Amino acid sequence: MCGVTQTFYQQPCGHLARETHFKCEEHQKCGTCWLNRNPLYERAEWNAPDGQASVLGECGLTVWVNEPSHQTNPRAIRCPSLPATISYATNPKLPDPFLSIIGTRITSASQWTCRKEEIRQLYQRHSLGTMPPKPSNVTASLSGASLKIVVTDGGKSTSFSVTIKTPASGTAPYPAIIAFRGGSIPIPSNVATITYQNFDIGADNGRGKGKFYDLYGSGHSAGAMITWAGFAPRKRVGATGCSRNGKGAMVAGAFEDRIILSLPQEGGQGSAGCWRIADEIQKNGTKYVDTVPALPWDGHLLHSLYATPNRGLLIIENTAIDYLGPTSNFHCASAGRKVFGALSVMENFGISQNSHSDHCGFPKAQQPELTAFVERFLLGKDTKTDVWKTDGEFVQDLSRWVDWNAPKLS
Repeated sequence: MCGVTQTFYQQPCGHLARETHFKCEEHQKCGTCWLNRNPLYERAEWNAPDGQASVLGECGLTVWVNEPSHQTNPRAIRCPSLPATISYATNPKLPDPFLSIIGTRITSASQWTCRKEEIRQLYQRHSLGTMPPKPSNVTASLSGASLKIVVTDGGKSTSFSVTIKTPASGTAPYPAIIAFRGGSIPIPSNVATITYQNFDIGADNGRGKGKFYDLYGSGHSAGAMITWAGFAPRKRVGATGCSRNGKGAMVAGAFEDRIILSLPQEGGQGSAGCWRIADEIQKNGTKYVDTVPALPWDGHLLHSLYATPNRGLLIIENTAIDYLGPTSNFHCASAGRKVFGALSVMENFGISQNSHSDHCGFPKAQQPELTAFVERFLLGKDTKTDVWKTDGEFVQDLSRWVDWNAPKLS
């Protein structure tokens, strides 16, 4: 069948099913083709039980050629869209990651695939706005260290540039870290740096401003942080940023599976923290939104979107700055880590909290964990990443916010 054009009906994460035609290239192995015409770089395999081809997306979604039934193809996973209207129960505890929005208990890894997609949809509907599908055309041209990217969709075009710093030694292709606004962590000399001016894409000082909105219109539902997410190369790329850019790096990796390592630094709430926990520890007299317990999601579910075998998340935080919410950050991450444990990838998630007065500074005490995560996920080394530490003096009591148990998913 290699070299024969086939028709696939695929449902990329968050988008409607559409028809895609492709053909294996001669240099590729018969049996596997990589599809680059969709947001997820699905892989086509020719070894389906009934001899037909299947499309396996990074989200785990599989739709079979000629639409044979789910019963005859047990590997096919159909993830439904969210209902148009949903009634959310008020819950002061962190929502159970293993309970779907319609009350289905998650007991297997295949069920988690759809729960993960559901969480993404919840965030898009209630917090971040909708991430659009892949544009119709993207081109790039390199001039020195500047890469100009032109994006075209719906008859409109916009462009932006990133700056690339490659290692002084070694051989390309290099692993790379996308640094939001340049980043603040010391990027290793054997890893390329892609400096990304994310505020040019979606400004955070005014609604509907930036190159994303030039392309999709100022009234598009997408908020700034999710507009920053759709830029990742194919593999071995990380993302980092500090403060609000740390939130951006967290969201980018949560919604873009091709980012295999995220290193959000001092992002506080909206990145490391949970709103319910921050809400509970507010001092008397502080104004806050009083409907937080009605949220169908919280920050631990954002962390859970990273829980896959080959992706890493290291949260770099600071216990000396109260407005970052050190207590919330640690307990929220601890709740999210339960999903990693359920999927047997506990070492893929780390947190490092260190007290220092310089917001977005990087103390030497945090270097070992940064080195470990970069070595494992970007450089392919067999490095231990069992990092879970804080110097915070707060009482560690996760039971205050968690009333559910994590199953073993396989």
